[in-house]
This record gives sequence, structure tokens and C-alpha cells, in this order.
Amino acid sequence: MCGRFIITDTAPDLAAMFDVPHEGENLPEPSWNIKPAEQIPIVLESTKSGPVVRRLESARWSLVPSFSTEIAVGYPTFNARAETAAEKATFRASVAARRALVPATGYFEWHTVGTEKTPYFVHSDDGLPLAFAGLYSWWRNPVLAADDPARWVLTATILTTDADGPLRGLHERMPVVLPEEWWDHWLDPHTVGDQALVDAAVKASREPSAALRFHEVAPVTGNGPELIEPVGARGAH
Repeated sequence: MCGRFIITDTAPDLAAMFDVPHEGENLPEPSWNIKPAEQIPIVLESTKSGPVVRRLESARWSLVPSFSTEIAVGYPTFNARAETAAEKATFRASVAARRALVPATGYFEWHTVGTEKTPYFVHSDDGLPLAFAGLYSWWRNPVLAADDPARWVLTATILTTDADGPLRGLHERMPVVLPEEWWDHWLDPHTVGDQALVDAAVKASREPSAALRFHEVAPVTGNGPELIEPVGARGAH
């Protein structure tokens, strides 16, 4: 977890929902089947010797630390374990000052029994988007010239934790779902992040996570709203 998720809201909808005054360029369209390394919308706050600005930006879903010489780092970075994120070299700097929210309508999870994997769609109980706790990093492509606008790549990851409640029977891990009252605190670049902050975020996530619902879906192939329909619903149309 979490290897596939969906976001069906448009950029203007997300900007309104997260009180974002600045929308970046080339924000991705809604998608029902987002995979690692694809572009996702994220909410972040930044400051350059001035006021803090909340922004909605497009990021590559798989964090690349600034010290990496290549965009493919050789190990999965689309998720970061909350329990160790602050001590891992890949994520430490992002925990400290580059935290983000990753909006999601829901995510897919596969329940494994033996060799059989059954897909499920996990979502909020009221249909409203979720806000996953995320981290971001700016990676500079060393092979591009300093004046090349494509030299900087924004990348992001989703924090995960031990599954709780009914979700524990589905999969051992789940994303950290932040309640709205935690959004400002998590994003604030003036708050120095450490493991204690991550642990507190995980604790705060338990209540919204307990309200999550899930249902079985057909094999997750293609991209469209039919992917999140309960098994049997397609034939009933």
C-alpha cells in the first residue's frame, strides 16, 4: 500500500477545497487509475524570504531525493513508512521541511490469500476526498543545462502506517489520512519536522481512517469510473 489511487476532482475543485490561491501549470486531469511515476496533484506550502504561499502543483509520484544522480533511484519511493521516514536518508530532509498533502478520492488495495489477489476500492464514508500525508522533493536533472526549465522535477511520496480496524483484514499497511484540522500544521514550512511530528500525524489519522469503507471491485485495468464500481454492479446496468 498504496500502489494505485484515484482523484476525480478537477484542479479548481481541489484549489477551493484546500484553500489554495496558487495553481501550478500542467496539473493532471482526474484519473481512476494512478500508478507510481505518473503525475499527481499535491498541496504544499513554500516561502522564499517572504510570506508562506499555499500551492497546488503537479508532482511525479515517486520521491527522488535531491542527492540522487538519476531519477530512477533503484528502489520503490512512492510510499514511505511513517515509522522510519525521519531517519531514512531518502526522506529525512522532506520530513524536516517539505511536507505535502496528496488529495485522493480513494485508493485500491489487493487482499492476498495464497496466490490469489482480490482488488478492493477504499474510500471515505461520505464520498469526500481524502488528504494523505505526503512528502515532496525537488530533484535537479544533472544532464540538463542550468537555464533549461525542465531541469527541476517535483516528486512526491505518500506516508503509510500499520492498518487499523476493519482495514487490517484487507492489508497490513494503509496511507496516513490526515484530518482537516491537521492540514495547516502538516504543511507549515516553519514547523521543523521530525519523527515525533510524523508519529503525531499517524495518531491523528486513526479517527478518519476508522471511517473508511471498502468494497470489492473487478480487476483494475484501464482508466474510468467503472473501476470503482462494486463487483456485480456493472452487470446490473
